[in-house]
Amino acid sequence: MKEYFQKIYKGSQKEFYSLAEKNLIDEKKMFVITANPETLMIAEENETLKNALLDDQTVIVPDGIGIVKGAQMFGIKEINKTITGIDFVNYLLEKCNEHKKSIFLFGAKKEVIEKFTKKIDEQYPDLVIAGAVDGYVENKQEIFEKIKKAKPDVVLVALGIPNQEILIYENLKDFNKGIFVGVGGSFDVLSGMKKRAPKMFLKYHLEWLYRITVEPKRIKRFLQSNVRYIKIIKKERKQLQGKE
Repeated sequence: MKEYFQKIYKGSQKEFYSLAEKNLIDEKKMFVITANPETLMIAEENETLKNALLDDQTVIVPDGIGIVKGAQMFGIKEINKTITGIDFVNYLLEKCNEHKKSIFLFGAKKEVIEKFTKKIDEQYPDLVIAGAVDGYVENKQEIFEKIKKAKPDVVLVALGIPNQEILIYENLKDFNKGIFVGVGGSFDVLSGMKKRAPKMFLKYHLEWLYRITVEPKRIKRFLQSNVRYIKIIKKERKQLQGKE
């Protein structure tokens, strides 16, 4: 488990954003995984996701207070603040608009993607939408072949963990440029179809609590992944301390 934390981005949000903007301008390739405890728990059982996380090309950012707490348990003090996926997507939209870059949206429901593209057209007139496809198509690899031909500057994939990360990872070698991000349910919030947690929840890193409050079906999944996550970290930390 510690190997994930050793690889997680340790700079500030501002530094990470600057890195992303530089890669965007210089047309470099960048694969970002916004990790929470569930991400790491899935990776423990999914070899492809684990390889994606540990790949040198991948940048992992701490999306969630659980990652920050886990880092602290391992004594990694440099990871002390979250860099949320939804804020990063907003930043990318702003910078794509500023630098007249293109973006490809893939995932979510049809009505969500339609509303999101409309909102982008209205708010970011200089941003080029290279394509927008909902996530309910049968052949998802076929969509990635279209993305390769479109050669967008940013690719946002909202197919849920681990599907979005694996699809990006397995196709990444065929791209020469582009910032790739698996964004989960971000399209729902950014389109306005779902509300983001109120500022009070965000301030105290309780967005997870808001989510399970409005979507109770998340509770079981949340508890299972987080309880196991803490147990594994405690066990591994004890083993590492025993070797010292």
